[in-house]
Amino acid sequence: MSASKTFYIETFGCQMNAHDSEKVVGTLERQGYAQVVDEADAGLILYNTCSIRDKAEQKVFHRLNEYKKLQGEGKKFGVLGCVAQQEGEAIFDRAPYVSLVAGSASYRKLPEMLARLEAGETRITGLDDRQTDETFETEFTARTNPHRGYITIIEGCDKFCAYCVVPYTRGKERSRTSDSVIEEARRMADSGFTEVQFLGQNVNSYRDPSGKKSFAELLVAVGELPGMRRVRFTTSHPRDFTRDIVEAIDATPTLCDHVHLPVQSGSSQVLSLMAREYTREQYLERISWIKAARREISMTTDIIVGFPGETDADFEQTVTLLGEVGYDAVFAFQYSPRPNTPSLVMPDSTPPQMKSERLQILMDRQREIQRVSYGRHLGEVMEVMVEGYNPQRGQVTGRSSQNKTVNFTTGSLIQPAKGNYLPVRITQTFPNSLVGEAVNGGANAAASAIPCIQNEVEAAFIG
Repeated sequence: MSASKTFYIETFGCQMNAHDSEKVVGTLERQGYAQVVDEADAGLILYNTCSIRDKAEQKVFHRLNEYKKLQGEGKKFGVLGCVAQQEGEAIFDRAPYVSLVAGSASYRKLPEMLARLEAGETRITGLDDRQTDETFETEFTARTNPHRGYITIIEGCDKFCAYCVVPYTRGKERSRTSDSVIEEARRMADSGFTEVQFLGQNVNSYRDPSGKKSFAELLVAVGELPGMRRVRFTTSHPRDFTRDIVEAIDATPTLCDHVHLPVQSGSSQVLSLMAREYTREQYLERISWIKAARREISMTTDIIVGFPGETDADFEQTVTLLGEVGYDAVFAFQYSPRPNTPSLVMPDSTPPQMKSERLQILMDRQREIQRVSYGRHLGEVMEVMVEGYNPQRGQVTGRSSQNKTVNFTTGSLIQPAKGNYLPVRITQTFPNSLVGEAVNGGANAAASAIPCIQNEVEAAFIG
């Protein structure tokens, strides 16, 4: 293996980016490349970027400048992902040593672009516009976890929320056929994967090109595959969240009892400014469907504070929404303008200090809500998928069907292997995690505990 056929990849951003990198790695390895863990040992250095956060492009160029010291060693550099699509060929001007700039919608062309790179081209671009209908599918995904894996079922976004850059960097919404998704999940199950997570910018906006299955029906079909224990999905858009999704979770024990449903604001006025395409009342209607389910479904959300035009009264509506819904987790952020988005022309009249104060108020309120909601699990027995072991605390770490972190002891010197499912009785609760003890022998407990139903264990029982 020549040094030029080695590569190093650094990934930033969301689960979509992480899974994109798994597919990129698989594609590179299929083309004869070998991955290394140190950029100094790589002939090709790739930087998979995200543009969601403030000043993301500045961070990218700062990182590229750090790579610059390796330029004289004959290495080649590539920028992938959202910042690549956003900045385009301007990257070549600011970092002339970069040879490849490719947005996520063009990853299917990677073999061709790699061949051009090997032939000596120094300015190769893969910058698809919003017209492409193709998705990035490959059987050669280099999955980093042998038990839990991602499946992208829909790429791109058509929602055009006023603050969001994704529609401009990932292209229009385009879904895979249900047959291709089920076949990928079947291959994963046959290989020993027991948990899959459907991914998409708006995963529940999925539209089967073959017309065979709705999103809810696709969830059920994968959940019924032999060997499949848990099926998750993220992220859902409230506009396309339908009652049949809740009915599917209720009827299919392998579908995890967790829904991440970003609200962004509790004020209908701010939601309108954000172009979110629903009102507070419509959002709460969807929450009522979830709360009416027979299973107790965990709910999490995303919130932006300080959006242009948000008043004290608007913010108070967001705070009251927390109590009305009772989220199990909230991912909250201060508003920051992103390139090419409609909110750029909106007067950002909320001072930074006020944004910080609002964010703190919100998170303090949410912490109290979680203290109560997590406290309800005290004494409960739930199934936990083992993820690792913390030797300092002498605890096994894992996650419940509701996507809650559980740290527990086993009473055995032999620790359970990653990927095992164990019944755990909760003995202590915190606002962000649970502590417990494994039931019936800990590490020797059967890994074939029954699927999760209401997070309880009847014979002693990952979004």
